[in-house]
Amino acid sequence: MDFELRRAREKLDKEQKERKDKARLKLERERKAKREATQQRDAIEAVQRSRRLDAAEAQLKADQQMQENLLAGRGIVFFRILEGVPYQGNGDKIKLPPSCFTELSDQGVFDKGPMYFQLSVVHQEGPLDMKAAEKENQGTTHSGVLEFTADEGSVGLPPHVWSNLFPTDTPKAPLIEVRYVWLPKGTYAKLQPDGIGFSDIPNHKAVLETILRQHATLSQDDMLTVNHGELSYKLRVLELKPSSSVSVLETDIEVDIVGPDSASERTNQHVLKPLTFGRSEFGMVEEGNYMYYKFSIDSDIWGIIASGDARVEVKIEPDTDGGDTDLYISRHPLLFPTRHQHEWSSHDVGSKALILSSKDKSLGAGTYSIGVYGFKGTTKYQVSVSVQDNSNAKVGQRAMSSSSSMEMDTVECRNCKHYIPSRTIALHEAYCSRHNVICQHADCGVVLRVEEAKNHLHCEKCGQAFQQGEMEKHMKVFHEPLHCPCGVILEKEQMVQHQASLCPLRLVTCRFCGDMVQAGSSAMDVRDRLRGLSEHESICGSRTAPCASCGRSVMLKEMDIHHIAVHQKN
Repeated sequence: MDFELRRAREKLDKEQKERKDKARLKLERERKAKREATQQRDAIEAVQRSRRLDAAEAQLKADQQMQENLLAGRGIVFFRILEGVPYQGNGDKIKLPPSCFTELSDQGVFDKGPMYFQLSVVHQEGPLDMKAAEKENQGTTHSGVLEFTADEGSVGLPPHVWSNLFPTDTPKAPLIEVRYVWLPKGTYAKLQPDGIGFSDIPNHKAVLETILRQHATLSQDDMLTVNHGELSYKLRVLELKPSSSVSVLETDIEVDIVGPDSASERTNQHVLKPLTFGRSEFGMVEEGNYMYYKFSIDSDIWGIIASGDARVEVKIEPDTDGGDTDLYISRHPLLFPTRHQHEWSSHDVGSKALILSSKDKSLGAGTYSIGVYGFKGTTKYQVSVSVQDNSNAKVGQRAMSSSSSMEMDTVECRNCKHYIPSRTIALHEAYCSRHNVICQHADCGVVLRVEEAKNHLHCEKCGQAFQQGEMEKHMKVFHEPLHCPCGVILEKEQMVQHQASLCPLRLVTCRFCGDMVQAGSSAMDVRDRLRGLSEHESICGSRTAPCASCGRSVMLKEMDIHHIAVHQKN
């Protein structure tokens, strides 16, 4: 009986324990589910709170951007993301699609004066390691607008804008953000050439002014390309006032041009090395290449030369055997004389010298360029410029004339045709007939030693006399046909005259803008042709400028007539 009661009690205790364990597990599950639900609710609330904060921040940024756009555009809000497409043109004016015209017109932009736009590169998705480099090499610039004829979804970019947005590599389909902005008128600009040689351009500030007339804006750190004839220079915009981006339309800007950074000097473009009178410079030139130098004749030196008391001597002495050079000299604005374009030249074999005296009509006070051309092989040389005194030569000439006046009794030698004193004529003729011969070429008559006669030759084309070793060079330099870019084929002498006065592709200095431009054909206007204006000068001179005396706007090409007719200024 006791055994059964004990068994029943154990069974009851076991059942109670199981019920307690089940209740405890159920309670734990409920607590865990409640805890997980609380955590999930907290996470949802955190995400919602973050989204609300992000939305509020985005709205704040949008409001700030709207305010900035309103301030930058003076009440005009316009921006588009367009695909950049290059086109060939001058200056910084872009082409926009017609839809932009409609949007801008609806906001009354065309009543607010010139339009300016900020252009920024949109950095597209790509490798993470490339984004930083792209952002560093692709920047922001500003521009004007040329026309609204671009294809929808694209913006036409001229070379100036393209090179400033993409100074290194260009993406396949670049996206450009175009944003309308207002820019203040510029008052000051500091520019720095990226290489030497820009300051050698005559009237380089006038040339720069001509280039800036093609631009509507300038931005700090932009590279400005200046073309002068066949030469091209790049100038970096270091500083602008009153802001980092300015308008250059209808405003006068004070421009400072600082020297180039020595670390960025280029060697792939010709430069003019200065020469000092009386001091030699060493150099080396390879066949087919040029080395250039410059020297200046100031008013004091020119006064001495003009009086006939001195002359300028340019000399080249080769330091190596086997090589040979040619010497060309020009007066500015022709900066770099060549075989086709120069004013003085020397083609002697070996040492060569050019004498510039007051008898040369082209000589005067100014700056001159020397071109050393490598005619054959690689040549080391010394080049020098000096002012030579003529007083010794004049004294010698006077002494010789006095001596000749004393000898009155002379007889002509039958061999050399020189006049010899009659008392020594017999001995002279006997000696002269054995050792001297006369060149029989027409208009020559040079007396030569017998051993020298075989080396004395005359050119079959021009008749000039040369030594046998000089004839090959003479034929190559003077009688080898030269091709002008305009299509004319001429020999050297005719080619120099052709490119100096006749070639339509020759470079001339515009008397109105100071830039070197192609002469082109004659002016369309008859009056301009009578004034001797080229095609470019006829157009460039049609610009107006205020008269310094009366303030009236007068065309530049009519300014001299205006001064004479209205102000009686001669």
